[in-house]
Amino acid sequence: MTDRGLRILVIDDEPQIRKLLRVSLGAHGYEIDEAATGAEGINRVAIFKPDLVIVDLGLPDIDGKAVVKAIREWSQTPLVVLTARDQEQEKIEALDAGADDYVTKPFSVGELMARMRVSLRRSSASEHEPVITCGDLVVDLLQRRVTVADREIKLTPTEYELIKVLAQHRGRVLTHRQLLKAVWGTAYNEDTHYIRVYIGQLRRKIEANPTQPRHIITESGVGYRLMEH
Repeated sequence: MTDRGLRILVIDDEPQIRKLLRVSLGAHGYEIDEAATGAEGINRVAIFKPDLVIVDLGLPDIDGKAVVKAIREWSQTPLVVLTARDQEQEKIEALDAGADDYVTKPFSVGELMARMRVSLRRSSASEHEPVITCGDLVVDLLQRRVTVADREIKLTPTEYELIKVLAQHRGRVLTHRQLLKAVWGTAYNEDTHYIRVYIGQLRRKIEANPTQPRHIITESGVGYRLMEH
């Protein structure tokens, strides 16, 4: 799939950010539309029909998380949010509201485009692939088999479910709550210590150096991301 010609809507009240994205993303072949307020942005989603939306959480009229929720009421268009550096709770709430990923300001266009590519892939059929490869880590969903550098890793059922969910959303950050719901169910919504324990066990099994993980990366205060490599 080529990204050229895809339509990107930027919802941000800062003219310099909109200009940066218009020029940078336009140079890569994206078609760009802009909105300076949340209300205008929600309307533009319906009219412009973008392939992906970039939303700043610090909008002047409507909270950016409310914009995400409003769009999610009727659209599954991939959403990447822009956040300030120390807003872990804002990031979590935006992801739980339906955002696909976030980029922290100040950001590089390269970093943003990498997040965009992962989020765009979410709307394709890639989550249903029977075998998922992330560098030398391979998760075979048909055989419920995990290998690292062609060596089979013995996992408990819970460890397997956790790596499976991370692999199906590879490249994307998953919040503690999203992981708890997917692996343990809604009854364990607040029991984040479960995740820390099992992530630690997984790292000991799949990482060459568990203290400097290459595969399962901690997004501080937010959740975890399985790297694509």
